[in-house]
Amino acid sequence: MKRILLFIFFTTFIFGYSQSKIKVIDDTDKTPVANAKISCSGKFLGHTDHEGVLEFKSKCKRIEIQATNYQKETVLAEDTMEVSLVKNSSSTTAIETVVLEDKSDPRALEILKKVNQQFKENSPKSLESYSYKSYEKVSLDIDEDSISQFNQFFDESDFFKKKREKDSLNNISARKIFSKSKLFLWERAQEFLYSQKYGEKINILDNRISGLKQPIYEMIALQQSNRDKLPNQLKQENRGLYRFFLTDTLELDGRQNFVIRFREVNYKKPDKKRKFNGAIYVDTETYGIKKIENFSKNKNDGIITSTWIYYNNKWFLAHEKVKLRMGRMGMEEDDKEHSENKTEKKDKRSFGTYAFLTSKYFDFQSPIEEESKDFKGYTFSVKNADGKTLDLYRTDPLTERERNTYTTIDSLGKIYNIDNKAKILTGLINGQIRVGIVDFAVDEIVNYNLYEGFRVGLKAKLNETFNPYFSPDYYFAYGFKDDQWKYGLGLDIKTSLEKNSFLRIEYYNDVNSSGEFYRRLWNFKMRMMNYGNNLNNDKYYHFRGASLSYLNDVSNGLTLVFAAKRNFEEAMFDYQFRGRGPAFENFNTLFTLKFSPNSTNIMTPQGKSIIEQRFPELYFNYEQSFKAFGGDFNYTRFDALFVHNFKTMLGTTGVRLYGGLVLGEAPIWKHFTMNGLASPGRDINFNLTSYLGFATLEGGKFYNDKFIAYYFTHKLPLYFKSFGKNVSSFDFVLRGTIGDMKYPEYHQFKFRKLDHLYQEVGLEWNNFLSSYFNLGLFYRVGYYTTSNFKQNFAVQFKLKLLEF
Repeated sequence: MKRILLFIFFTTFIFGYSQSKIKVIDDTDKTPVANAKISCSGKFLGHTDHEGVLEFKSKCKRIEIQATNYQKETVLAEDTMEVSLVKNSSSTTAIETVVLEDKSDPRALEILKKVNQQFKENSPKSLESYSYKSYEKVSLDIDEDSISQFNQFFDESDFFKKKREKDSLNNISARKIFSKSKLFLWERAQEFLYSQKYGEKINILDNRISGLKQPIYEMIALQQSNRDKLPNQLKQENRGLYRFFLTDTLELDGRQNFVIRFREVNYKKPDKKRKFNGAIYVDTETYGIKKIENFSKNKNDGIITSTWIYYNNKWFLAHEKVKLRMGRMGMEEDDKEHSENKTEKKDKRSFGTYAFLTSKYFDFQSPIEEESKDFKGYTFSVKNADGKTLDLYRTDPLTERERNTYTTIDSLGKIYNIDNKAKILTGLINGQIRVGIVDFAVDEIVNYNLYEGFRVGLKAKLNETFNPYFSPDYYFAYGFKDDQWKYGLGLDIKTSLEKNSFLRIEYYNDVNSSGEFYRRLWNFKMRMMNYGNNLNNDKYYHFRGASLSYLNDVSNGLTLVFAAKRNFEEAMFDYQFRGRGPAFENFNTLFTLKFSPNSTNIMTPQGKSIIEQRFPELYFNYEQSFKAFGGDFNYTRFDALFVHNFKTMLGTTGVRLYGGLVLGEAPIWKHFTMNGLASPGRDINFNLTSYLGFATLEGGKFYNDKFIAYYFTHKLPLYFKSFGKNVSSFDFVLRGTIGDMKYPEYHQFKFRKLDHLYQEVGLEWNNFLSSYFNLGLFYRVGYYTTSNFKQNFAVQFKLKLLEF
């Protein structure tokens, strides 16, 4: 949901003195609430009439509403406001003492516990098979109650009449757009198929985004939050963020439901703020979720509602509705005839802008005929993306205002070249900057390591706009410390446009760190997390040669790569292997496997894109060197990485298990460095996080021909407010590794084997001071602990977006 709203980000506008109108209604039956008291900072403004309406003048920014037998509400002032009030029940009154004590109702917690226990049984995915469709609409607009006043002000204002005379499409303003249309509109229709035998398949039946000719595939495959997983408010790890209270039972669609109201823990003064900011309706018979309402602190600033339907003894999501306040648009009319009179007041108005989302799910069927052809390929398939068939799936026809949105915003899209800008934005998701027919790799622009110092480079690849089947690429880089140029060129030849399947030929002349763990199929986020792995490793080797490889996505979750390489390799540090010097010829084959059965992917014209990385995942490499085609070695090398993430009542636990093995004779760079990130020359070890690294272990010092390692992280279920609006938490981290080397005497250079258990423990502060970073403090424990505190201690920073 957050990613969708970020896409339609909008600037906040200025508010001023104005005539305002407020209408107060009952939240349940929508009837007017008469005699409601309207005030501002304790100053009485008036009571609503029998239609629930009051007109007043005020320069207040917040308006308070109180009515007998209703909960108090606060809203931001606008020209036109509609406020819904929630009634106080006897049950609500009875638990006020509990609310003031800031404790959850034990009865509510017991019900929520049963909801969690029964969630899998109540989920549609406990069925053998099912299918259904959805129609979704996202927009950015003025509140519906303000549109008529906006248009009246726009049409009558001399300010806008004069401005429209000189307005062209090139300088069109948001104010003018809002007079006839919305600022943004996105429609999507989907079909969901599920089979316990074949898994899930989501067909994007059609899609249209205002202002864009070409679809953004990563965006149109985004999922709504509550479709097939436990809502955030009910997750055990979030239990500390809310207080829950059983307030009532209510009949909905002929079934009895518990009504559990909740509020955020940061409501420190419940007597001055709303008691609740949401409600959960739980079916009393099945303990399935019937409905969730989640309000903002000021209820009428935003509401998210999800409703489920009971079908085939399971609970299917049927409807989602979102309204979130994005900002205010200020308007003013200046009377030019009185412009010399500085005391003359301008006519100022302001209108709230909101993000709206509606999702409706329909055509439920279970069971369905299960045919393998309906589930082949990736999780997502795009059937159509030009919007021409959306009429078949719209649950309600478009309004005139919505139809005008496509006309207006599409025109703006052509002028401001929104398509290309959107492609640049989405390319960054996969680590690329797209400029026309060329994609530039983000992670090749600037790097740093101890051998090359700062490394700057450029990697360019011709994309599918150049040719859908043939994609040549080239890169060059320069290291300021070693004063050397590196380069490479390659060609991808696709064998299919339905999935990732291509041959690759490449030639290269470059350097790499010794003992590197292979990252052949790591995604961009994992590679970025491993960025700091060689900041303190200067043991590099030079390699020059060519390779031929073939990559094929066998299924949505299984990728295989076969490669053959012929290289010249030479140590760039003082090194001898068995007295034969530092340079060798090497011919080898490499088999790489990635198994990620639960991740969701979509095929785009640019290739496969990962929509959501889900665990577990397995990465495996098998390298075999031959004394053929001039090769000097005959060794075997394995490495593997297993990643998982699971949740329990005690919090979220992440696991990385990895290791490697070298059989036969091989130079040191084909062994395994132990991913040390520390530097002995610093007063305090400070480093960036690494996917497989150790914060306190010295870089480039240890090598093994066999090792195993583990990385455990556990998010403690303790949350607290930091600065601003962010919620912080702590992760406990434990890392360890052990290995050995059979013939260390084969390698003539200074190093140590790591043959005892090396461990470090740490604590990570997530959202450190409400920033975009996590701060980690680590300490070495066990066999390798020294008497020097600074050698045992390390500080580590991690970009929050990298997550686990």
